[in-house]
Amino acid sequence: MERIILGIDPGTNIMGYGLIHQSGKTIRLITMGILKLGSYDNHALKLKKIFERTLGIIEEYKPDELAIEAPFFGKNVQSMLKLGRAQGVAMAAGLHKDIPIFEYSPKKIKQSITGNGNASKEQVAAMLNTLIEFDESPEYLDATDGLAAAVCHYFQGSSIKKNTSYSSWKNFLQDNPHRQKK
Repeated sequence: MERIILGIDPGTNIMGYGLIHQSGKTIRLITMGILKLGSYDNHALKLKKIFERTLGIIEEYKPDELAIEAPFFGKNVQSMLKLGRAQGVAMAAGLHKDIPIFEYSPKKIKQSITGNGNASKEQVAAMLNTLIEFDESPEYLDATDGLAAAVCHYFQGSSIKKNTSYSSWKNFLQDNPHRQKK
């Protein structure tokens, strides 16, 4: 199996991303990075930038699948709402390009990378560097968090059944004709 997986750690101040190439049982790093959004004070403009950057990454690297970290409930409902919007526009960019989307909880990602669902960002980054050697640690751990989503998806690969995720309503209906309105 050969595929390119884009992993995204959504955020409204910093969005992290990482791309890996899978060839059989081997994975290698293509790239990872961040999108800094702190200089924008308008939330709608931040969402536009997330959409545009995600679309740009997709057009440049042509990933086969997108793995994204799901928002988790913290103490602040407003923060979770903003994070959910950031995740939504990143997903919309993938769906716009007909890329299947796979969502993983932060705990699931940490568990699959380190074996500990409560691992720190630093522990995740260190384990990723062991799994996929990269020359230097990124300035922001959001980049390795995005990469972790991609690697988590790679690890889940053998257990994902074909067509459990759909890139469009049309694809879903093709596999589930009984769900169409008559």
